[in-house]
Amino acid sequence: ERMRNRPKLISESSQWKRLGKHAEYMKTRHLRELLQDEDRCNSMYATTEDGVYLDYSRQFVTSDTMKFLYELAEKQNLQEQIKQMMRGDKINFTEKRAVLHTALRAGRDEIGTIILKDDNDNNGMDVVQEVHDVLDQIKAFTEGVRSGKFRGYTGKRLRNIVSVGIGGSYLGPEFLHECLKTEPEGVTSALGYSLRFLSNVDPVDVERTCADLDPEETLVVVVSKTFTTAETMLNARTMRQWLWDFMGNDKEVVRKHMVACASLSSVDLVSDFGIDTETRFFKFWDFVG
Repeated sequence: ERMRNRPKLISESSQWKRLGKHAEYMKTRHLRELLQDEDRCNSMYATTEDGVYLDYSRQFVTSDTMKFLYELAEKQNLQEQIKQMMRGDKINFTEKRAVLHTALRAGRDEIGTIILKDDNDNNGMDVVQEVHDVLDQIKAFTEGVRSGKFRGYTGKRLRNIVSVGIGGSYLGPEFLHECLKTEPEGVTSALGYSLRFLSNVDPVDVERTCADLDPEETLVVVVSKTFTTAETMLNARTMRQWLWDFMGNDKEVVRKHMVACASLSSVDLVSDFGIDTETRFFKFWDFVG
């Protein structure tokens, strides 16, 4: 009975089977041949609203391939599912959560357009407003570091940044760094500062990261959604001890030299670690990551 009532798999649809047959046919073609088709190539250029130029003519597809893919997307109601994601429906059905990474890129003019409600919140959360509140907090902090308003425990300016994380919590910041480090504004803003990433629990890697850094001028950024990731927290504790070894076991050392990027639900763990959750805790939400 359960098998009869289960949702139909996408692989059982006629559109999927048509694509399967088409894929077999495409094995007889060669990309060199496809690139000789001027009409095909011209149909595979696109420009987005943001000015991004997309050329997928060198993908191993024909106009028929794209037609069959679009038909499959229509069969699966893909556009409506995208809309459900964008407005905050709980499409992550295993965890019963919304998936709103897109809201992190929303402009201020979109404040009020995504209201996320849960069982205990009648008014709901204005997602874009929350995002911009945190972005404003980050901007105020980073400008405070650059201006010298926020200094280390001994009064020195913070010039070295060590980002502690693993997986996406490491790769995301590093990719962003790679993108911005040759941009004119990025080059100017980064003058006089160093940024290093610590994602390996090998003590040798920790030693290499810290070898020529002055702890009194070092800011440690701990990136962990749950603030429980074993490798990240081991490195975070190691960095905390490194700071204490040089400046004394004072809670203010941690409050002035360590910040956290973690989910709102982790605030108690961040506080227990010793990080100032009022000005040094940059939150994100369960609908991210």
